[in-house]
Amino acid sequence: MSLVRPLLIVALATAAMACDSSKASSTKSGTSAAPAQAATAAAPAQAAPGQSFGAGVKLTESTPIATLLADPKAHVGKTVRVEGQVVDVCPKRGCWMDLAGDAPGQKLRFKVVDGEMVFPVDAKGKHAVVEGVVAVNELSLEETKEYVAYQQKEYGAEKDPASVTEPMVIVRVDGTGAQLRDRK
Repeated sequence: MSLVRPLLIVALATAAMACDSSKASSTKSGTSAAPAQAATAAAPAQAAPGQSFGAGVKLTESTPIATLLADPKAHVGKTVRVEGQVVDVCPKRGCWMDLAGDAPGQKLRFKVVDGEMVFPVDAKGKHAVVEGVVAVNELSLEETKEYVAYQQKEYGAEKDPASVTEPMVIVRVDGTGAQLRDRK
């Protein structure tokens, strides 16, 4: 099966799996995320002024969201820097942010361990520079239906779980550091 169809579904999904207080989970591909740092670090010298979280952002070159979504398995387990406009934030614990890609409908989840970094809900609309490890989770059809049902119940997602006919692939960056600023 081609990854194009499942990735389109991921790009349209509104939220990741439930917030939990456990360490970042390992993916089905066998990679585990590096845990985020608990202390807020000062912004690196090359970064524009903004609010920093975790270990900050050390990499200087960004990987486009489109590149990650086009071939996620090529990046699994690699540490990347990603930039984008924040389009959503976890309303429960501030443990994830969704970043928009350059093309319509492209979205990438930046997830941290609950409580290690807390992103404010008012981060929506701000520019984020994030760093972390790429994780890919291939869901079965049953897991996809459960995921969609959860999204509908917890976040009011419009997609009906009964309409799901294909499994999805979830691509995310398990975060170690982030910076929010008003503009690029």
